[in-house]
Amino acid sequence: MHFGQQLRTSLLKDYYYYYISYEHLKDALKTPYETAPTPENTHPNRRAWNEDDEKDFVAELEAELDKVWTFQRVKSGEIVRRIKASEKEVNEVIARLERRPPRRSSNPTGTPAAEELDIPTEDDFMLLEEDLSDVIADVHDLAKFTQLNYTGFQKIIKKHDKQTQWHLKPVFAARLKAKPFFQDNYDAFIVKLSKLYDLVRTRGHPIAGDSAAGGGQQNFVRQTTKYWVHADNITELKLIILKHLPVLVFNASKEFEAKDSAISSIYYDNPETWELYMGRLQKTEGAEAIRLRWYGGMDTETVFVERKTHREDWTGEKSVKARFSLKEKNVNAFLNGSMTVESVFEKMRKDGKKDEKEIANLEQLAREIQYRVLTRKLVPVTRSFYNRTAFQLPGDARVRISLDTELTMTREDNMDGRTRAGKNWRRMDIGIDYPFSQLPPEDVERFPYAVLEVKLQTQAGQEPPEWVRELISSHLVEAVPKFSKFIHGTATMFPTRIHLLPFWMPQMDIDIRKEAIKTHFGIQRPGQTVSYTTSDDALDDDSDDLTEEDYEPTGDRTPESDQGIQRLREARDAMEQYEQGLTTAEPANSLDIEERVAAQPLVEQPNDYPIYDSEEEDSDAEEESRHQSLWQRGRSKVNHHVVLISNFFGQALGYVKPTPKPTPLPGSTSNAAGNALGGPPIPKRFKAPKGKRIHVPVRVEPKVHFAAERTFLSWLEFSIFIGAMAGTLLNFGGKSSFGAALGFTILAVVALCYSMGLYLWRVEMIKRRRAVKYHDSWGPTVLCLGLLAATITNFVLVMREGEELYR
Repeated sequence: MHFGQQLRTSLLKDYYYYYISYEHLKDALKTPYETAPTPENTHPNRRAWNEDDEKDFVAELEAELDKVWTFQRVKSGEIVRRIKASEKEVNEVIARLERRPPRRSSNPTGTPAAEELDIPTEDDFMLLEEDLSDVIADVHDLAKFTQLNYTGFQKIIKKHDKQTQWHLKPVFAARLKAKPFFQDNYDAFIVKLSKLYDLVRTRGHPIAGDSAAGGGQQNFVRQTTKYWVHADNITELKLIILKHLPVLVFNASKEFEAKDSAISSIYYDNPETWELYMGRLQKTEGAEAIRLRWYGGMDTETVFVERKTHREDWTGEKSVKARFSLKEKNVNAFLNGSMTVESVFEKMRKDGKKDEKEIANLEQLAREIQYRVLTRKLVPVTRSFYNRTAFQLPGDARVRISLDTELTMTREDNMDGRTRAGKNWRRMDIGIDYPFSQLPPEDVERFPYAVLEVKLQTQAGQEPPEWVRELISSHLVEAVPKFSKFIHGTATMFPTRIHLLPFWMPQMDIDIRKEAIKTHFGIQRPGQTVSYTTSDDALDDDSDDLTEEDYEPTGDRTPESDQGIQRLREARDAMEQYEQGLTTAEPANSLDIEERVAAQPLVEQPNDYPIYDSEEEDSDAEEESRHQSLWQRGRSKVNHHVVLISNFFGQALGYVKPTPKPTPLPGSTSNAAGNALGGPPIPKRFKAPKGKRIHVPVRVEPKVHFAAERTFLSWLEFSIFIGAMAGTLLNFGGKSSFGAALGFTILAVVALCYSMGLYLWRVEMIKRRRAVKYHDSWGPTVLCLGLLAATITNFVLVMREGEELYR
């Protein structure tokens, strides 16, 4: 969707006249024609762009910027006042609740006691909840308004520079900094609203407890998944989560500051072997990651030394993360070995706050980390920085959600002839001053998305909360399991030294945004019907449909009113096209980059990476089969299996038959930009499943191949047994046994061929890592029915032969 179309379909009715006039600015970039258009030449050349045109355009651009900035500032101030008013109302209701006297009996007349008349009722809390929901919707709408207008200014400046060859971008960047409507930080709003909404939701009794509680419980199933979130959806996602989980604040008595959410980590590795990077990427058993982490600014005195150890599922153990705290002034001495482990924990042992066993475990951890750093020659290589918003009920670890924004990775090494960290454990020329504009491009990687991490801890067999399932399946997030900040930063900033990349690296150019579908999930105003989001329909109102006459002025029409009516018409037409597109297109999955690449013909390369296709055809066939009769479904499935068996027998014969193979030309590689003959480049396909943008490769364990082999051997065993039964009946039976022996023989041969074809098909699908249905729902049933038929046939023939003998 072009930006102009996106803007028209995302307009808010209340904000309608304060958006950037994008179409008007586009028209202003068109100079008059040099000659009048004729039927033979409908588009003659336009006059060259001159200085007067530039002055007029800049003036219009300044007016649009002033309009947007003024409205955003006014609306932001209004939200601040509404939050303060809501906070005052909530505090008053909570104070009335705390002053509630013990319940007494009514007086003889039946009238409640006077002191009971001021008790807050359920209606009071419902009104407060609706008011806060309305404020939350306002924050969401303002964030969307800001994001759309900022994108609009960037787009129109880029279009101006491209069409006119006059470079306005550097000049206008200064004007944007003077009126920074797009730099409002909504985190303070979110933290305040979260606290108020939690008070109202719990009716004045918020859950209290240790935020780290629950971590030692063992009878739970723990699941952690990471998702990417586009910058357009960050504020909306935060507002949705805070209505279910409060923002976790470690120091509630302190006013929220921007640096409170900052987290920085220094990752260590050996730049010659990259053993920690390779181990974490390949997920080898016992792979470690060693990092130093601190919270807040560079003046933080406490640093946490952490070690993450990966454990394979077959070991029966879980991956663990262990850490201990260290004073910042002692970090260098500890890492170079001049400070002993005993001296690190000397003060902790004197304080007596931890028992001796726990201190001994921490000492063992510190000793192992210090030994690995010294013996493996580990040095700082990568730093990660981000601002984290954590959502969790204090004392309840069942659902923990964290959202990391402004994620940035920087180099910490001293390679390439540059001294960055030097002999220190971290570089000191940067702090938490995102976006680290003082660094050269080769030293910094600004990740384009936010990272959402959902940690679920549920009883075995228990489903996660419904709102969590709706959240992770919505258009706001894109699942990228096993995403690692350390792996991404290291692979990006050391391209000449890292030769093995994670699966998401070739897909970084894919736009992960998806179309919103109608659902009950999202930010809604109280009393509002369900829509895509609160900002979807610019002209949609439950009361009536807005028409052009509704905006017609009573007096003389002005150019401004004509322009408003024209924008109204364009928005209405765009909205109709948008709704028609939603009814015909696949929900939440339009044709994106990897699907367009997948549609191109692909040259088969036997040693290339496997090609992953989505199973849209299978899902469409299953949807169609629901409307067929039972006989039709059964017949179509039988035909499907027959075709599969014949195809695989044909493939098996193709492997036996010698076929000519192309000889690779010297110097040609699979990663070359084009082929050796100078033709077009050969694309590698990454086609995500339906409803997704990022393809996640399927990891095949060795036990999967063994399971397929065991299944084939089981079929082979049954086929041999049935063949042995047929041979016994044929050799030792009478005339009546010949028919049964023939039936058992045919059944044994069919079972043997079927199992061979099924085994070959499964091996091929596993080799291609296809997520198909491996379960065989027909084979065992047909085998049992065949055995039953052969047995009954044998029994009937024997009975007839017996009757003839007695006659």
